[in-house]
Amino acid sequence: MRRGWTAVGTATALALALGGCTDGGPAPLKGVVAEADRSKVSGSITVLTNRVDQVNGGLLKKYAAEFNKLYPKVRVNFEGLVDYEGEVGKRLAEGNYGDVLLIPDSLDAGRFPTYFSSLGNSRELSDTFDYIDYGTVDEHVYGIANIGIASGLVYNKAVWAKAGITEWPATPDRFIADLKAVKEKTQAIPYYTNYHDGWPLRQWSDAIGVPSCDNTARDRLAATAAPWTPGADLYEIDSLLYRAVHEKLTESEPQATDWERSKQLLGTGRVATMELGSWAVSQMREAATEAGANPDDIGFMPLPVQHDGHFCTVVQPDYKYAVNVHSPHQDAAKAWLEWYITRSGSAADDESISSVRGAKLPASLQPLDDRAVRMIPQTREQLAKVDAIDRAAGIGLDAPDYRRKLVDLATGAAPGDLDSYFADLNRRWGRAQKAAG
Repeated sequence: MRRGWTAVGTATALALALGGCTDGGPAPLKGVVAEADRSKVSGSITVLTNRVDQVNGGLLKKYAAEFNKLYPKVRVNFEGLVDYEGEVGKRLAEGNYGDVLLIPDSLDAGRFPTYFSSLGNSRELSDTFDYIDYGTVDEHVYGIANIGIASGLVYNKAVWAKAGITEWPATPDRFIADLKAVKEKTQAIPYYTNYHDGWPLRQWSDAIGVPSCDNTARDRLAATAAPWTPGADLYEIDSLLYRAVHEKLTESEPQATDWERSKQLLGTGRVATMELGSWAVSQMREAATEAGANPDDIGFMPLPVQHDGHFCTVVQPDYKYAVNVHSPHQDAAKAWLEWYITRSGSAADDESISSVRGAKLPASLQPLDDRAVRMIPQTREQLAKVDAIDRAAGIGLDAPDYRRKLVDLATGAAPGDLDSYFADLNRRWGRAQKAAG
């Protein structure tokens, strides 16, 4: 799923592509987003981010200081938002959404041109950046991801070892049995849902394609009338979450979970497992270090299902960075966006997969390579149609509410059972899919 130009318009743009940060950086780029003469780029820009920890901890300011060595006339300000999806959704409607921002997952791709500036041609930029198709409308690129993320489970290796587990579970039944072993032999919560904050629940949708090991699985939803039938990806994914909750292998009060606290809980071994993208590994390790625990205890493994004897993980971009189409400082905003993605070193710092083509796999994900996990890129050729069906069905694959109800059913907080819920989801999806043709 990894994805400059044949020529660069100005000498200064080429210098940006080749110069980079002071400590090396990736290979020279073939194309660039920021083409203006950097000696003339100026202005004060605001960058909206979900990384509140990096704002409060000062890391983003350190990046900005490095950026200013190339762009001394640009002032970069950061605003961290805890409820990023909800807050930015409102700000988009109000027109107050900074100069550079992460495109909310809930925003339909067809609306990108309304809110964001074009960053270049998709065919040209795809030579330099992976995941370009995710931010493209009619060959215009409106968003570029900084990192790619693998779907799977972040876990505390020491806790699992204490429970006597030495191998990754290869089936859902083995996974549930392992969680039971964690519950019986340790003091840790086997699995943590992060129900309250909600957004972690949507991370399960990133695993669409894992059970089938099919990189077209999400696209195929456009032609699927009943995605929650046995053997289908969504059935397998959501059944696994339901079983973990229903068999009391999760926190006792899902409504009281807390994302920031959960990082420390997993880092110190009071929680054993969470379904999150590989992006979370560095945050869990940082939390472990801050709490005096061993950051090397934090590991990452694929979902407990194999296809033809192989584990699989879907690799796709994290949030895409975009420039506000109304920003009065377009050159400055585009310069920051490109520098941050290609030169800041933030992907390596986060132990994540850089979106710059040719970047090395981070050490934290090396076990995936060592065990021949198939890392499949997810196609998005039917993205707009799948999103339209999802909206018409009122389900929200990339929102937390339908899985919150799944958890409520599993705990008994809501009436009903899994079969009836899946039947309802299938009815709603089927009607919307038929209407969409």
